[in-house]
Amino acid sequence: MKNRIWFITGISSGLGQALAQEAISKGDFVIGTFRNKDQADLFTQAHHANAVGLVLDLNDHVAIDLTVKQIEDKYNRVDVLVNNAGFGFAGAVEEASMEEVRAVFETNFFGCLKLTQAFLPLFRKQKHGHIIQISSHGGFKAFAGFGIYNASKFALEGFSEALAQEIAPFGIKLTLVEPGPFRTNFAGSSFRMAEKSIADYHATAGAFRERMQFVNGKQEGDPTKAAHAIFYISKQEKPPLRLPLGKIALVSLNTKIELVQKDITDFQELATQAVYE
Repeated sequence: MKNRIWFITGISSGLGQALAQEAISKGDFVIGTFRNKDQADLFTQAHHANAVGLVLDLNDHVAIDLTVKQIEDKYNRVDVLVNNAGFGFAGAVEEASMEEVRAVFETNFFGCLKLTQAFLPLFRKQKHGHIIQISSHGGFKAFAGFGIYNASKFALEGFSEALAQEIAPFGIKLTLVEPGPFRTNFAGSSFRMAEKSIADYHATAGAFRERMQFVNGKQEGDPTKAAHAIFYISKQEKPPLRLPLGKIALVSLNTKIELVQKDITDFQELATQAVYE
């Protein structure tokens, strides 16, 4: 489909910004969200007829419904939805307060879920669409010190994997993008850490916290190349359910698969005994 319409959340920087630029450069139209009105206005002015910036807080579910309705009324369709907005959080599971956990889930899970739900009636009506969920290699494999973030992305992957099966009969596609470390602001000013610190976790979760302080700007991933890859799969008739991005992401996914397979193999006989004869 030529001149597709994209809706991309969180395009002020990083992967969201790179993907918006990629889609625009290829002749598509981008509706992108910001949390800052000045940034949204500058984006609209810079791209004139090729894009528009909107202010949207994913924690405001009423605003999500209103925004999607306005978009449908004005543009009549959206071809690609990209749930990109989110943030990282480090800390041992015991260190995280319930307030911190809820804040992570509100954006990374509930905001994404609500926006996806809001667009589904339009996608069903138009009988096409591609939902691209920006997850993480940490949405497939967990890491000590990253458990709360992992949980939010595991939850995203759980509903998205089921949703992909539910919407396939309507001609709607879904892809989970699972980047490894990318040179974005993810590990910078947008990254959060648990306020509480427990000395007993220094060698595990604490080591992860320290590592995150030094990786910003040194990650292997190139956001522009990631945007190329995502745009490529958005044009495929049969895009993948999962798209890992980066060498580290491939290692993470393969390591998890090998660990799961080992547990299945080692305890297969025990598992088969837990049934009625």
